[in-house]
Amino acid sequence: MESKIGWTVACVSEFARRFDISVKSAFQYLYLHGGIAFLDEHYEAEHLLSFDDTVDDLVLICKAKGGAL
Repeated sequence: MESKIGWTVACVSEFARRFDISVKSAFQYLYLHGGIAFLDEHYEAEHLLSFDDTVDDLVLICKAKGGAL
């Protein structure tokens, strides 16, 4: 469980870095647009990918649910 939490925090941080926003803002955006749920549900596959690939997936998921970043 700890590794999943650490990986999720790292994904949120990478998302924040890509869009030059705070980690708090990134988490709120991802939570609102289904990104956090996506990371939780698809951890087994996503944690095998690079952070860049995971952030790309988060962008697609969030855009599909109304995100505008």
